[in-house]
Amino acid sequence: MVTLGELVMILDLARQGLTVTAISRRTGHDRKTIRKYIARGLEPPAYQPRAAGPGLIRPFEAYLRERLERFPELTGRRLWRELGELGFAGGYSTVTEFLRAIRPAPVKAFERRFETPPGKQGQVDFAFFKTEFTDEPEVERIVWLFSLVLGHSRMMWARFVFRQDLATVLRCHVAAFEALGGVPEQILYDRMKTAVLGESDETGIAYNAKLLDLATHYGVLPKACRPYRAKTKGKVERPFRYVREDFFLARSFRNLDDLNAQLRQWLDQVANRRLHATTQRVVAEHFAEEQAFLKPLPAGPFNAVLGLERRISREGMISVGGNLYSVPDSTRRRIVEVQVTATEVHILENGERIAAHPVLEGRGRRRIAEGHRTMPAPVNSTTPREGAAPPHPRGDLVTPRSLAIYDAVGRRLAAREAGR
Repeated sequence: MVTLGELVMILDLARQGLTVTAISRRTGHDRKTIRKYIARGLEPPAYQPRAAGPGLIRPFEAYLRERLERFPELTGRRLWRELGELGFAGGYSTVTEFLRAIRPAPVKAFERRFETPPGKQGQVDFAFFKTEFTDEPEVERIVWLFSLVLGHSRMMWARFVFRQDLATVLRCHVAAFEALGGVPEQILYDRMKTAVLGESDETGIAYNAKLLDLATHYGVLPKACRPYRAKTKGKVERPFRYVREDFFLARSFRNLDDLNAQLRQWLDQVANRRLHATTQRVVAEHFAEEQAFLKPLPAGPFNAVLGLERRISREGMISVGGNLYSVPDSTRRRIVEVQVTATEVHILENGERIAAHPVLEGRGRRRIAEGHRTMPAPVNSTTPREGAAPPHPRGDLVTPRSLAIYDAVGRRLAAREAGR
């Protein structure tokens, strides 16, 4: 018998041009054997289940066949214990090897596609992506794609973000609902931590309190998909591969804003304009019909507050979500209270609001609000002063003076005229 190592050597010698006779001398195998293996080439080994030991299991074969015929779901561990009580002295693996040969294959049931009525359900999930922005060459960034897909029309709203924290999740929900112009009856979530905190037999599924506040505000019912049942959320998970292959690959992006700008253009011009393979409808046209079934948006904005405490840096900034926001130079306390809504960051000192900023997307950004700095910005500063007036030309600058100075100048000039 030729071993795998010998076979590789035979084929290698043949590739080098040696004759069958020369290979036979080197390996010690007959020339007919050498010809056979050269003609066959390198074939992957075919493994087959090892036959159960006939001496141990044979007296119990009829018993095992009868038990599996009546109860096909009996486990190998259970049957091994039963055989032990009948005098079987073999091991557990001997029983399972025999069971694999005789156990009837389970009949796979046909999967029934679940089609969602219009306005009934939206599905939310995140997908993981890696990229390098041209503004930060050779720096690999991890970004997450938040996506909400309506189950009936397959209309998709999506946005790339740097974080999956609760504030980002709430902000994406608000933006998605506003873009769709309405709200579905329910939202189906994967068991992500920002949505589902856990589950118990007594209380059922525990949702994040702020997510419930959002659901109450918009009148939507949150629903967690069953664990280990990925197919229940396929309408949102299948498009992730479509986004990756049709949009994300072979593109370059300057930064997160440019990435989302290109994504919005692709969604408007390609993804939501395509003929969907399952519904056989153009997504945007199908959504135009479904939109009438969505719940209307509430009259007021969603203002749930996430309370935080932050320490002010030496530069007069606080950090929230990886971005820096300014506080006024007159702030006295080093630790301040921060209230984050879906769209704004409020900073409070002793219970009074001292600053308000719009939430900055991404990470590593800075914002200095108008009036927070008493001194002009340094020459080398790259942080814009939001709302600050443009600088005046030097010739237009006038130093303000007290009226008493002008009065004294007027009296002196009058005295000079009187003395002439």
